[in-house]
Amino acid sequence: MKNNTVKEQLKNRTYQSKPVKRVWIPKAGSADKRPLGIPTVTDRVVQQAVRMVVEPIFENGFHPHSYGFRPGRCCQDALRRVEAQLKDGLVHVVDVDIKGYFDAIPHNQLMEKVSAKIADGRVLDLIRGFLESGVMEELRVDHSDSGTPQGGVISPVLSNLYLDDLDWHMDRLGYAQTRYADDLVILCDSAEEAQAALDEVRRWMEEAGLTLHPQKTRIVDMRETRAHFDFLGYRFRRSLRGRLVRLVRPKSEQKLRAALKPLTKPTNGCSLEAIIHRINPKLRGWFGYFKQANRYQLSDIDSWVRRRLRSILRKRQKKRPRRGRSQADHQRWPNSYFAKLGLYSLYEAKLKAIQSLR
Repeated sequence: MKNNTVKEQLKNRTYQSKPVKRVWIPKAGSADKRPLGIPTVTDRVVQQAVRMVVEPIFENGFHPHSYGFRPGRCCQDALRRVEAQLKDGLVHVVDVDIKGYFDAIPHNQLMEKVSAKIADGRVLDLIRGFLESGVMEELRVDHSDSGTPQGGVISPVLSNLYLDDLDWHMDRLGYAQTRYADDLVILCDSAEEAQAALDEVRRWMEEAGLTLHPQKTRIVDMRETRAHFDFLGYRFRRSLRGRLVRLVRPKSEQKLRAALKPLTKPTNGCSLEAIIHRINPKLRGWFGYFKQANRYQLSDIDSWVRRRLRSILRKRQKKRPRRGRSQADHQRWPNSYFAKLGLYSLYEAKLKAIQSLR
């Protein structure tokens, strides 16, 4: 479709969105898959244009403790707030999980919220068209009265708008809620307050046409040893010594290992320098997000990577044992051997980050 044709259709209010293509992607550390809805190229361009119009209007009223998909905000802002609240004694945590949020948002209720802020009928028609265009899977198009597919350019801002009323509602009731897209936690100073907060969230969700996941939504008493909850890829846990530690969530670590395994197979025919050159960017990028994790956990991941590399070297020696955890292998290829080859170390990067703060 030519640009001038799209412009004419937008001008004449005859533009019609095409169904999005359904794509299923695996969830890290799980057999489940996450649905994405991929719009056509033309629809992506039009959605981006609409987003540029409506996002500043929505942003002006969004709650300050909503952090997902917003300009100038990031995951680390939300994580820092949660960690500070835990240290301040808000240790009764309501861990909220909305079941299938993006596919469950009711169109009519969402459009009511959009119409309360946007008066231009052309923009409203386009947004409703995006929502009602349907989903194509295996050459079949399904239509629904709910959902704003993940993968759409405008979906993040619409999903934020739908939960913004919850943000302000909980704030007015005095609850310390932190939200990143559909991931949210509420930190309270007593078990009674936490239960009341959960009851209020459940009531709001029912009125909004949403459902809390019955197994994943829970209250956690972070005073208890080994108590934990996950938020934005991290795991907050109370250690055996009573310290509050921030770890990498197991699924996040599994995702990293899954990305590195194909590059570090024992039968890899590349030179060790070339292998290290390929895995270093992944390690650096991963550390860029998980630099706040416990340094001993990062050291464990470093050890795992070196074991994979020793397996490659051992395979090439042919006469050596298959597994690379023996002391002889460690002596033959010590940690310093890989450091000289330029292998990126998560543990060393963490130490440098700590030193830079001092």
